[in-house]
Amino acid sequence: MGKGKHGRCRRGVRPAVGSVGRPDAGLTGERQRFWTAIAGGESTEDAATLAGVSAPVGVRWFRQCGGMSNVSLAPPSGRYLSLLEREEIALLYAQKCGVREIARRTARHPSTISRELRRNAATRSGYVEYRATTAQWHAQRKAKRPKVAKLVINERLRHHVQERLSGAILTSRGERVGHLGAWTGRRHGRRQDRHWALSWSPQQIANRLPIDFPHDQSMRISHEAIYQALFIHGRGALHRELCMCLRSGRTLRVPRARTRRRGKQFVTSDVMISTRPARVEQRDEPGHWEGDLILGLGSSAIGTIVERATRFTMLLHLPRMAAYGSSREKNGPALAGHGAEAVRRSITSSMAMLPQQLRRSLTWDQGAEMAQHAQLRLDTGLKIYLCEPRSPWQRGTNENTNGLLRQYFPKGTDLSRHGAKELGAVAAALNARPRKVLGWRTPAEAVAARLS
Repeated sequence: MGKGKHGRCRRGVRPAVGSVGRPDAGLTGERQRFWTAIAGGESTEDAATLAGVSAPVGVRWFRQCGGMSNVSLAPPSGRYLSLLEREEIALLYAQKCGVREIARRTARHPSTISRELRRNAATRSGYVEYRATTAQWHAQRKAKRPKVAKLVINERLRHHVQERLSGAILTSRGERVGHLGAWTGRRHGRRQDRHWALSWSPQQIANRLPIDFPHDQSMRISHEAIYQALFIHGRGALHRELCMCLRSGRTLRVPRARTRRRGKQFVTSDVMISTRPARVEQRDEPGHWEGDLILGLGSSAIGTIVERATRFTMLLHLPRMAAYGSSREKNGPALAGHGAEAVRRSITSSMAMLPQQLRRSLTWDQGAEMAQHAQLRLDTGLKIYLCEPRSPWQRGTNENTNGLLRQYFPKGTDLSRHGAKELGAVAAALNARPRKVLGWRTPAEAVAARLS
């Protein structure tokens, strides 16, 4: 009577491997493509699509690794067998080909094939069989050379790092003060109390160690190692809860390439303020305007447009849509009333009342309300120019006017309660106010003089 299959597996040519779940053989290539796309600035969902896996899998990979790659992105060396080569070996071996015949067809040394069939065979079924995916999994498992983190083996260093990150804020009497945050696994929300701690940055901790321990070389660590211990799931050195103590509050590392691709898609080089003619700076020619939005409570807004030469001001009424307060349709219009389409229509109707010589150019910032600037140029004939990010001085006339308007529309108030008549009255009052820069003439008088 022959042996049972579980008895036969003892004849295997390598030690038995316990159950470790479903092997993920073959996913190294997908992971490399995924992290390469992440390094290129792609979103997690787009990177998952490029890697050939589902979006939830990509999100799980990104969160488990803290936004940091856990595989080498270097192209694989031809020294080692690939999954495709192992599939070819499995097919030839199933066809009863010998070791030297397989080596000849795969252009590998016979010893390589012999070792592959002996070391990476599948024995979980009770028989010694060769399967490409299982062999790939065994090869990847053996190739891992995990290095124990320094914070794991050096308890004194780990305690020092934790104390500088999460140490309490104490009074002169030793009493703890401040808010104690609750770990939710995500970044802190807006307008919420943050967790109070010493919150030394990893770079401060790493560079302070040689000063505090000049003769103890064991008390040395790089700031990158601290970040990896915080962000990468399963490192076992620092708890993820300590991310609350970082000044940024991030629970995941943000790839640098993503920050470089955050620019607006509608911003092109031909509409940047650098292409605006130099004569606009001289303020000798009327018809060049600067615009912006002033925001209030509940995402309410009022549009402001100021003529550079005469300081003539127009206010745009941007009422909320009827569906405001309900869930917004994906890619639908902004219900708060200051979306791209609403701003374009309001500017078009305001500029339609002006003569052609007062419609030359409009300078705005890179807000989303200017997403339809191409259509606005066709509707009004204005040449549109966009400022550089975080450069309000490039439209200083408008910024100064917004400061004057805050007397009537203070910050933190609901601006949607002001109707078109009220905005027109405020604009008329501002245009009838004498200005020092105009020789104590009013903007209305300056516009009339320019037109005459």
